Amino acid sequence: MSGTTFGIIIPARYASTRFPGKPLQDLGGKTMIERVVEAAKLANPHAGVAVATDDVRIAEHIQSKCEVVMTSESHPSGTDRCAEALEKLGWDCDVVVNLQGDEPFIKPEQVALLVSAFEHPKIDIATLKIAIGEAEDSQNPNVVKVVCDVNDQALYFSRSPIPYNRNATGSGDGVRYFRHIGMYAFRADALRRVAKLSPSGLEKTEMLEQLRWLENGMGIGVKETTWASPAIDTPEDVKKALRFV
Repeated sequence: MSGTTFGIIIPARYASTRFPGKPLQDLGGKTMIERVVEAAKLANPHAGVAVATDDVRIAEHIQSKCEVVMTSESHPSGTDRCAEALEKLGWDCDVVVNLQGDEPFIKPEQVALLVSAFEHPKIDIATLKIAIGEAEDSQNPNVVKVVCDVNDQALYFSRSPIPYNRNATGSGDGVRYFRHIGMYAFRADALRRVAKLSPSGLEKTEMLEQLRWLENGMGIGVKETTWASPAIDTPEDVKKALRFV
């Protein structure tokens, strides 16, 4: 899809259960949301970057740095928040990249990877994966795994170890496992569609929203990256994250 135009929407909510006000957390002299906006502008210097939030504190803090869209407080996910923001922004772009407001260390090359997935006409949604290096991570239900076909299109995502190696004899059995990295990009019409889909059976079983999209026949392209941003889910994670500043 040569010449793909894209915009970046950053969903950011204040009321996190484990870490209230997380987007406004200071990280080495800049807030988390400021760092995400800066990364987004590096990835997309010639097009739109907007923050979608439901909280005036975030809006007032970041409005001098980029566009801000006020969205509903009732959205169950960042994807739904992005869909509302897209309609309010009125952007005329091919693809919308969803960058989470608590991912300050994403790399511009990862955004380019996401967008490159849309060169395949059957791809509606793009995301990333990274090879799992530690054997125990393949067994960890908090590490979501993904398997793909020969065209790098997702077959399934699971908290279970997939693929299951029936002939496993221990370490060094040659099976490669991939962790799903929750960065997404959508064709604009696909984003509008996913926001209207009801939760699916597999989604409810695994608690993974991307399974709703697969169950509804949407093509998910998966590109491999070598970088995984450190998770910042609790105040304790901030200290670990500071070494990346």
